[in-house]
Amino acid sequence: MQGIGPAHGTLRFGPFEADLTAGELRKQGVRIKLPDQSFRVLEMLLKCPGKLVTREELQKRIWPSDTFVDFEQGLNNSIKRLREALGDSAEHPHFVETLPRRGYRFVGALQVTAERIESLLVLPLENLSGDAEQEYFADGMTEALITNLAKISALRLVSRTTAMHYKRTRQPLNEIARELGVDGIVEGTVMRAGERVRISAQLINAHTDTHVWAESYERKLSDVLALQAEVAQAIAREIRVKLTPIDEARFAKVQPVDPPAYDAYLKGRYYWNRRPATLGEAIKCFEQAIAKDPSYAAAHAGLADCLSSLSGLGLVSANEGCIKAKGLALKALEIDHSLAEAHTALAYATFWHYDFLAAEREFERAIELNPRYAIAHHLFGYNLAVMGRYEESYTEFQRAIRLDPLSLSKALLGFNYIYARRYDQAIAQFITTIELDPESGVAHAGLGWAYSCKSLFEPGIAALRKACDLWPGSTPIGMLGEAYAAAGRRDEALKVLEQLDQLSKQRYVTPYVVSRIYATLGQKDEAFHWLETAYQQQAEWMV
Repeated sequence: MQGIGPAHGTLRFGPFEADLTAGELRKQGVRIKLPDQSFRVLEMLLKCPGKLVTREELQKRIWPSDTFVDFEQGLNNSIKRLREALGDSAEHPHFVETLPRRGYRFVGALQVTAERIESLLVLPLENLSGDAEQEYFADGMTEALITNLAKISALRLVSRTTAMHYKRTRQPLNEIARELGVDGIVEGTVMRAGERVRISAQLINAHTDTHVWAESYERKLSDVLALQAEVAQAIAREIRVKLTPIDEARFAKVQPVDPPAYDAYLKGRYYWNRRPATLGEAIKCFEQAIAKDPSYAAAHAGLADCLSSLSGLGLVSANEGCIKAKGLALKALEIDHSLAEAHTALAYATFWHYDFLAAEREFERAIELNPRYAIAHHLFGYNLAVMGRYEESYTEFQRAIRLDPLSLSKALLGFNYIYARRYDQAIAQFITTIELDPESGVAHAGLGWAYSCKSLFEPGIAALRKACDLWPGSTPIGMLGEAYAAAGRRDEALKVLEQLDQLSKQRYVTPYVVSRIYATLGQKDEAFHWLETAYQQQAEWMV
């Protein structure tokens, strides 16, 4: 198949537009919910308008041997969903024509607009304060600008995690744009002096390597949220992106913020983005933000995420962490029911309480409110994985990775493969993740687990030992003990049990990993005792 359309950008046909980079289909600016496989079929057809795309080509690209479903079933369902989304029919096609037993062809009129700026990277804003202690403020303003621009439905934004990878880079901007498949780059500076903040930003067209726009803005710190919205709207005007009524409403909803509360919130996000080692600092900062401004919904959601993460990492019991997190998320929604971060926080806390269907509803609501919120897709993918819905989980992880290529989603996708008993794919996924982030304790633990599942105990034990150095808490220690037991190294497994017993006198030890060690050693009564304890505590990995 020789494609003639662009590799990325937006393709328009009739009232529809397909954002190839974001993987989104929109009708008159409004996003249409479409399964990932259906969109990828559409993408292949759009890249070859008027030409036959064979069933063999579709299978090779979208349903290779490592996917989770049967090709025939998957293709038929994908075409059906695609036609439903387009209001099309097989009998009288306006867009997708079926060539029986051969394949499909796009027959609509296609308009290519590759030169427009429809995707952006916001490079980390440079801190001009001269104070290294203010770095958190510059990073926070960068994240806020990305979040505000992401409110524009017709614009694709590179996520904060990936953007921060280019902090202080000397790489040419056109090379960065090619790497990330973006049309434009925003770069600038931020300076805070007392109670005032100044942002200077410029927009570069990556296609032509020319400056499109540059401007400076200055406001009181209490008006910083309005300042961020103003900068985002100015960029939208310059690139001639049409704001939908929903977009306009999102920008209109800006309230003044208490400066000390906002400062504490930015510090909280700064530490949250460096988790797990700095979760304690993040919690303190979010608590300070709430104390200074109890009506600050985003701070409640941020603190909820921190507490749920403590449970997820096995640092506190779910009964301790997630009960508090759920209350905080509900408070955030009481203040602002349209906050996607709050719905995600509620879903995350609910998930660790084993209420997966309620969590699913909240994840779906969060994604409906903000389809670009990568963390929502990332956590929803894991929720689906533990429910055994591996194909749907894979799709959500792919969406999260597309939005945030350098996120933790790559590691959690590996656990989806483990749960589906696809150990070779899990190993490959964890190795890829570790190459990107050698300090990922979660990825090292997953790699060790996957190796152990294949009875490759030596590399498994080596990976789990590394995980114990990088992942705080008892979870990787317990996984190491289980690997020792499975490898027939009984004495070492018993030493791990003794280590966990001593550790439990100082801090929380998840009972689930203790139960797995006993089960692997063949001590069934002890295993059931610890499983029952884990269930009563709603221990995190019990899911």
